This record gives sequence, C-alpha cells and structure tokens, in this order.
Amino acid sequence: MRVLVFGTYDAAMHPRVATIAEGLRGSGAEVIECNVPLGLSTADRVAMLTQPWRVAALLVRIIRCWAALARSARRVPRPDAVLVGYLGHFDVHLARLLFRRVPVLLDHLVGASDTARDRRAGGGVRGTLLGLIDSAALRAADVIIVDTDEHLAVLPDRHRGRAVVVPVGAPAAWFAAAASAAADPVAADPAAAEQASPGPAEAGPAPLRVVFYGLYTPLQGTPVIGAALAALTGAGARVTMIGAGQDAAETRLAARTNPDVRWLDWVAADELPALVAGHDVCLGIFGAGPKALRVVPNKVFQGAAAGCAIVTSDTPPQRRALGDAAVLVPPADPDSLARALLRLAGDRAELDRLRRLAGRLAADSFAPERIVVPLLRHLKPMLDERPGGPATGAPAGTVVAAVGPHGGTDGGQSR
Repeated sequence: MRVLVFGTYDAAMHPRVATIAEGLRGSGAEVIECNVPLGLSTADRVAMLTQPWRVAALLVRIIRCWAALARSARRVPRPDAVLVGYLGHFDVHLARLLFRRVPVLLDHLVGASDTARDRRAGGGVRGTLLGLIDSAALRAADVIIVDTDEHLAVLPDRHRGRAVVVPVGAPAAWFAAAASAAADPVAADPAAAEQASPGPAEAGPAPLRVVFYGLYTPLQGTPVIGAALAALTGAGARVTMIGAGQDAAETRLAARTNPDVRWLDWVAADELPALVAGHDVCLGIFGAGPKALRVVPNKVFQGAAAGCAIVTSDTPPQRRALGDAAVLVPPADPDSLARALLRLAGDRAELDRLRRLAGRLAADSFAPERIVVPLLRHLKPMLDERPGGPATGAPAGTVVAAVGPHGGTDGGQSR
C-alpha cells in the first residue's frame, strides 16, 4: 500500500500527522511525503479567518504553497490513498482535485469552528464562516480521521459513517527519550536535574520534578496550573513551564509566589522529548470547556512515552485512554491538582509505580504502529475493491519524496 501524506501541515508544530505516517511505515506501508508548510500557527489561522482584512494574506500564502504542492504531486508515484495533514481544511480540496479516484483521508483532529470557540473567537458571523469551512472539508474527504469517540459523536450524522477514531499517540522519539533518560538522567535535562538535587544542607528525598508544555489555550487550563503552583510554594516540587500563548500572563500571575518554577517560552521540537523525559511528572490539561472534555492531549501520550507519571483532568476520553495509569483530578480544580502533586512529592514509591504504569501503557497502546490499526482496518476493504488492489513500488516504509522546510517551532505544544 502506498500512502501520500499531503498538505501545508507543519509536523514540527503539530506532530499528529507525522505520528500517523510513522505508524503506517512501521506497519509496512510505503509512505510518500508531499509537504509545503504554510508557516502559520493555529492561532494565526483562526485570526486570519476571523479578521476579514487578513484573509487576502492567508489566500496568497495558500496559493503559493499549493503551486509547489501541485508541482511535487506530478512527480510522485500514484498513491493508493492520500492523507491530508492536520489543519488541512483547504488542502483537502486540492488533494481531491489532484488525485481523482484515489481515497482522500482528512486528519480532522479539530474543527476550525470548534477551535475558534475554544479560543473565544468563534461567535456570530465568524462562527458561521468557520462552520462552512469545516462542512466543506468534511464533504471532500472519503475518510475522516478523528482522535476520540467524543469527537466522532459531534460529527454531523451524514459524515459519521466515513469516520475512524485514531488516537493521537506518541512518535518513537519520545520512547527513545525515556530510554536515554533512564540511562543518564542528568543528560536528559541538566537544569531540571540540578533543580531536583538536594543541596548539601538538605535532607530527605529529591524534589518532585514537574513539567508542562503547551500554547496556554483555554483548553489547556493553564491558569488552573498556575493557581496549583502557588499552593505548592515551599512544598518540594520543581516545575518547568514551557510555552507561551493566550493565557500565559494569567498563569504566571497566579504562580508568582512560587520561586521554584522555571519558565521557558520555547523549546525546539527535537529537544522537547529529552527535556520532558528529565522530569518525574508531566501535566496534561485542566480546562473545563466543551472541547477540553472531548480530547486526550498530545502531552498525555508523549509524557507517558517519555517515562513520566501523568497528572491530568478526569474526563471521559482521558479516563478511557489512561485508566489507572495516571492521576486524574477534576477539571478546573487547582486545589485537587495541588493535592495530587503534594501526594506524589511525598510518596516516591507511588510516583515510581505510576511512571512504570504509564510507560507500559504507552508501549502497548500509544506507539505509532498501535494507533494506526483502526485506520488500516478501515482502509483495507476500500483498497481491496479497487482494480489491481494496493500499489507496490519502493521498499515499504521509505520516504519517496519530500518538499518544503521542516524546522522546529513549538515542539508540538499545540494541545
């Protein structure tokens, strides 16, 4: 089977599509990449679509990228399926035009209208426009890929039969980071290791090392984290907060009384797994909005793969994905979050148990080859029905073509 991963996605910023591609390769598919990153974050795209005077600039960027994608598409072998990467609401139409009679798969991790509402920018005419963009993208796809049963349930009835749930998962780099950190904890994150090491006058266990990374969107509930950090002042926890965004100022203000918080605005994508693996606990999300109750964030999958214990909100999709391999606290409840971290700071045996459970769960369920199983099962009958069946060509798992720059951005901190 030959799959073309196509579009203006940025795998460094949003690793979801790269994880799916990695899983397809690991499952024996031939993967071709045709990618020209648009160079805009989710926030940039939402802003452009909701501010009419910026739409022209967005269209110019899209046209330039599409011209390069079209030229590249003419040079690649004919695929059996085209996977349009995350934020491909427009790209899916180009894929439909260029690859007629080839199944087009849309990675519909989130809708444009849903994202705008979560970021408090999706009401009125704006919301209607973004809803129309979502609807057109869904109509253009043969297969719609979502990440949770909850996101499947909110798809319009007419599209739900073409959808398949594929968890976000974690790329292999995160599992490798866990192995490296276990072999050399100081090399994983020297600053965190130095923070966690008791001084000559200190006694007792090393401080609990906690990490969060993200874009500080309402979904992530970072002000809740900030309030919890204030309650942890002097409690033996060293915290690394990575990222910047909408709620960053409010979060810093809430945590201002705690001197044991390290604030990093940005970490390169290739450095993030090792940095996270140098901590004991990875925080998930704590928002209470509708979108926050429907997702399992990438940091939960990645943190578990990196060997951290997971502390996140108790929502149906996260409870289903994590079970007893994580500490789940009520959404939007900083006191419960602070109490959970205090318990782990004082109980090293429980912390180690949770780290082992999370690591085993990640290996069993979150690895790239695991998450694509439902997608492959969904695709097989579609491809078997085509004349000649799936294509063969270059050795399985190779990248035949790639277009465009791939630089680090925010290390996949989007959700």
